[in-house]
Amino acid sequence: MIANPTAGDLACEKTDALVVAGKSYHSRLLVGTGKYKDLQQTRDAVVASGAQIVTVAIRRTNIGQDKDAPSLLDVISPEQFTLLPNTAGCYSAKEAVRTCRLARELLDGHALVKLEVLGDEKTLYPNVVDTLKAADTLIKEDFQVMVYTNDDPVIARQLEVMGCVAVMPLAAPIGSGLGVRNPGNILDIVENAGVPILVDAGVGTASDAAVAMELGCDGVLMNTAIAMAQDPVQMAEAMRHAVVAGRQAFLAGRMPKRRHASASSPVENVIS
Repeated sequence: MIANPTAGDLACEKTDALVVAGKSYHSRLLVGTGKYKDLQQTRDAVVASGAQIVTVAIRRTNIGQDKDAPSLLDVISPEQFTLLPNTAGCYSAKEAVRTCRLARELLDGHALVKLEVLGDEKTLYPNVVDTLKAADTLIKEDFQVMVYTNDDPVIARQLEVMGCVAVMPLAAPIGSGLGVRNPGNILDIVENAGVPILVDAGVGTASDAAVAMELGCDGVLMNTAIAMAQDPVQMAEAMRHAVVAGRQAFLAGRMPKRRHASASSPVENVIS
């Protein structure tokens, strides 16, 4: 049985909004819709996650392109969720731009997209050169671009300056589940950003999501970590709690790390 979110979870989500392209969201967890066993499991996991922004791989998911096949829109309604079309599977700027244009046509002028241009089939690392090229084109065509990139602070800043509405550095290779491999880089990106920074790719379990949020990231996007879990719906709920806990810990401010022990209770004026 999936437990209901706690009052503390809901209070944090409602009062600490994530703002992307001028729109506020109470959830800082974004989820994908690929790799599930069927559309019903997809919906169950998305609902359990509490996510409001849901990614859709336009080249792999039917949202109306095939009138004779089941559509994701049958279970994930655009009236209930913000759909985030992504360009997963694109290996050039030209492919990515064409895919975003198709998404806008299928979704009645939808402008918010996730740009993803891959550079290598094995690692799925981004092709940064073509990512920059595609971002420039899409921004000029009035798309609101959330962009997947590597964890290079210089590139992240450049994408922000160009006009991307959110920058999404990888934590580790897509689908690897390795967690945040370069926390120093992510921290540098966060500390110098003026737009939301969301970790995208590499999260494997709840503690990975919490680490990303504790670094100060504005959100986390994941798909494989939930869809490939033994119980995707339960993992989706775990990720929801992890993102909330990580955000609360960041806002609270952790204690400094020390080399030696420090008593929890003061030793001065102890009654003997």
